[in-house]
Amino acid sequence: MTPRKYTKKTAKKVHENRRKNYFFRRKVILAILIIALIGTGFYLKQSVSYYYALYFNKFNHKKLHNSETETLRIQKILSANLDKTYGFDVSHYQNKEDIKWDSLSIGNKTIPLEFVVMRATMGNRNADKHFDEFWEKAHQHNLIRGAYHFYRADEDPVIQANNFLENVKLESGDLPPILDIEKIPKRKTNKKLIEDLKIWCKIVEETYGEKPIIYTYYHYYKDFLKGEFDDYPLWLANYNDVPSPTPEGPWDFWQFTENGIVHGINTKVDLDIYNGSLWSLKRLTLD
Repeated sequence: MTPRKYTKKTAKKVHENRRKNYFFRRKVILAILIIALIGTGFYLKQSVSYYYALYFNKFNHKKLHNSETETLRIQKILSANLDKTYGFDVSHYQNKEDIKWDSLSIGNKTIPLEFVVMRATMGNRNADKHFDEFWEKAHQHNLIRGAYHFYRADEDPVIQANNFLENVKLESGDLPPILDIEKIPKRKTNKKLIEDLKIWCKIVEETYGEKPIIYTYYHYYKDFLKGEFDDYPLWLANYNDVPSPTPEGPWDFWQFTENGIVHGINTKVDLDIYNGSLWSLKRLTLD
């Protein structure tokens, strides 16, 4: 076959086209690499920030200690629930300067905390003095947030619900509202207490379209609430040496200690386990 012959003009044009195609392909590959790099950066942003704070942005941590029994109990719970998701509680009992929000972890700096639950309101009128600042800090550091109302058993459920709604503005990605009930009424029957709690839940549920999470101690739930709120997410406090917060029935959250020692917090805090993965926890949050 006779080789194709080109004029100088044609050869120059072919060469220019090849050169253009070569540089175009390089630009496309470079653009793909830049997009992939940016995407990876966003995906790993939280992890990078966490490990940067952990190793470079040092926190002057106070030497907090538990008894040997409590230390062993906490370690046993951590070891048995490594597939779960961890969080913590804060309120005005924690000083603002005691928390380093970008370096929170438990379990010898190996288990990051993914959510925080904070007290917002109490009873008919009161609000936690640190709530607004803690709420914003949690958002800035990509923690899943939850706000709870401390229910006062002898006060009015409608006024208490409105107190919570006036002080808390939940957003997409936040946990549903949380109702904390721990006390037995002095001026009401237990039956009336259940009716009032359901009124609070109904008002808040109508506002957010999600059933509130019920928080209480295991024995309080067993003695007073069991069978009344079975279709509500359940958050139980149980500080005993047990494998789960309740020996029977499902649970969603377990507050397993009030003596949590956290890297990044210079006071002991309540620690919580969500009974599922981080992906599952995000499915529980508000749309």
